[in-house]
Amino acid sequence: MSVSKSKIPAFFNSTALIALVILWLVPTLGLFVSSIRDKDALAASGWWTAFNASTQVTFARTVAPSEQVKTDEGYVLAGQLTSNEGELYSRIMAFGSTSNTPQEAEPGSVLTLKNGDRLQVNEDGSYKYISDNEIKGSRGKRLFFAYAQPAVFTLENYENVLTKGKIGQAFLNTLAVTIPATVIPVLIAAFAAYAFSWMRFAGREWLFAAVIGLLVVPLQTSLVPLLRLYSDLGQAFGFESKGYVGVWMAHTGFGLPLAIYLMRNYMRSLPGDLIESARVDGASHFQVFVRIILPLSVPALASFTIFQFLWVWNDLLVAMVFLGQGEDQIVLTAQLRALLGTRGSNWEVLTSGAFISIILPLVVFFALQRFFVRGLVAGSVKG
Repeated sequence: MSVSKSKIPAFFNSTALIALVILWLVPTLGLFVSSIRDKDALAASGWWTAFNASTQVTFARTVAPSEQVKTDEGYVLAGQLTSNEGELYSRIMAFGSTSNTPQEAEPGSVLTLKNGDRLQVNEDGSYKYISDNEIKGSRGKRLFFAYAQPAVFTLENYENVLTKGKIGQAFLNTLAVTIPATVIPVLIAAFAAYAFSWMRFAGREWLFAAVIGLLVVPLQTSLVPLLRLYSDLGQAFGFESKGYVGVWMAHTGFGLPLAIYLMRNYMRSLPGDLIESARVDGASHFQVFVRIILPLSVPALASFTIFQFLWVWNDLLVAMVFLGQGEDQIVLTAQLRALLGTRGSNWEVLTSGAFISIILPLVVFFALQRFFVRGLVAGSVKG
């Protein structure tokens, strides 16, 4: 049975799309599962084991010798295995008498110790320590065992992040940075893209080439001179060198080249007859831009809005350079870094904090994703 050649590319495209979806969903699922796991379980095993019962090894003590009972078997210490917090242990998988051999006997069997005493631990956590002689001492006997720990999910990590980590204020600070730093370059780039597409002026092509050349300027090499320039302007005009205005302008400057490039390509692909007809009817450039170009350019605007929003929302470097570290200025990425600690000892809060931080970007992406592809490929071909 032959397969049509036209169906082969479609098959590979579908397979590639499914693979990309899986590659994107698996880490997201892992992040979410890790964020609702118990701290100890998270440190001991990977997220893919979260839905299975895990084997935990620990120890407990029998009741004190003062509670021993003399029976036909001998002197007996009997009770139920409990933790220091009073938690009852059950689902015992194995037990032993030393830390080196915590799983040497099956539950329900009788283990003979080196001193001749006998130990029995049942699956439900009940135990008996039997000795032929009276048991001396003030503390109970130690016994080691392995038990099955069922999957435990908790919202404690989220509670700690939201109540102790000051994530709420950092979330608002990030919004205060992201919204203006997204809207400003989109508006400026839209005007510039229209000028490069439909307005004639001297040096237009050279100026557009210069804008494209700015795409290759590394962000890191420009931060120090930009900060010095902004500080000098702050001293000259009397505004603070660390504040929201600086971070807005930095993100605007670094985002404009890509924005102008994307929108110019899109606007250039629009029907020229439409613009010419509007001009003949007496419409000004501003009227053409507002009433015709902007409504038709929604896909390109949405595409760059997604890019810029995600870039600014996830930024740490620019925020650390142009913003202070006060409670009213620190952004989400910096706050998560502070919660993590200098040695990474509190890394379990990173999972819940990171998942909180990606909620809004996901909402923005899914709200605008229907325009995303159209905006990216616009201008690549001429109709």
